[in-house]
Amino acid sequence: MDFSNKTALITGSGQGVGEGIARALASYGANVCLVGRTFSKVEAVANDINQKGGSALAVECDVKNIESINNSIKISLSKFNSLNILVNNAQEVPLGNILDVTDESFIDGWNSGPLATFRFMKACYPHLKGDGKIINLASSSALRPDSGSYGAYAAVKESIRSLSRAAAVEWGPDNILVNCIMPLAKSTGMDWWMNEYPDEANEFLKTIPLGRVGDCKDDIGEAVCHILSDGMNYITGSTIMLDGGQAFLR
Repeated sequence: MDFSNKTALITGSGQGVGEGIARALASYGANVCLVGRTFSKVEAVANDINQKGGSALAVECDVKNIESINNSIKISLSKFNSLNILVNNAQEVPLGNILDVTDESFIDGWNSGPLATFRFMKACYPHLKGDGKIINLASSSALRPDSGSYGAYAAVKESIRSLSRAAAVEWGPDNILVNCIMPLAKSTGMDWWMNEYPDEANEFLKTIPLGRVGDCKDDIGEAVCHILSDGMNYITGSTIMLDGGQAFLR
């Protein structure tokens, strides 16, 4: 897996899964543009990657704002001169029972998830033609039998899967590959929950055949690098589970 001379733009990469993917790609030689709402977070990750010999750029971006999206792409291109990989990871999470989720929370989930993914894909399309690859983040929340409190979140994440499938079909002739992943990882939020509610966390771990929550870099980031590698160039329009076997995608 050699990503030398390749540039990847990763949204929501100041922590969690986005950070893990960025660090993994950088370790294989990719230039990484870390895009995030909180500049101090993406800056810290980018600085660490650069200090370890990688090539990283931090860009502040509100993915709910189209001007901010276009500006982040412009800055990345001005620094690295190319764009080969797009990872849409950023997402605000509208959790709660249907009667409790506010319009504002649902709209924020929509704007930061499927609408941002839609906008980033369209804006990056001209630069991805020929050999581009897109990874969009979906969620197994829509597969849960106990889907209470996950409905709004599942709705926005399933929208991303639909958009990804359409892009894979429409852009296949342009040799742009588009796939989704459904990760289960020890993100900042997951780590907090497991520490605060150890009994619930232990029961949760029993639902994972491999018996553990994945590491953001070593499990999720490395897997994404494999999906983006040349040996996987015949896979597009797919959803790939990175969850230790927990969910069952029919």
